Amino acid sequence: QVQLVESGGGLVQAGGSLRLSCVASLRTYVMGWFRQAPGKEREFVAGIRWSGDWIYYADSVKGRFTIFRDTGKRTVYLQMNSLKPEDTAVYYCAGARSFGPEYDYWGQGTQVTVSS
Repeated sequence: QVQLVESGGGLVQAGGSLRLSCVASLRTYVMGWFRQAPGKEREFVAGIRWSGDWIYYADSVKGRFTIFRDTGKRTVYLQMNSLKPEDTAVYYCAGARSFGPEYDYWGQGTQVTVSS
């Protein structure tokens, strides 16, 4: 069983930045960040293969968010710049054993709140 622990959430003003971190007990094939805003469904934000040769972003965050990993620390990061109030959500780290839309392991989530 892979355990994922997120950190780095908080309250920030619009236009500000935050960096989320996710430490994995074991490396999976792919790591992703998702978010869920109140009253909305969970949505994909960004994904990265541990090898680093595949990275993908949701259109809503392209150019503002960057996903990267430190393999030695088994940590995946989500650097969030130019934050908007609509980025407010609980952000979840997830791991997948194989390449595809399904993720097998989930963290507990970290709250990101962007004030206007």
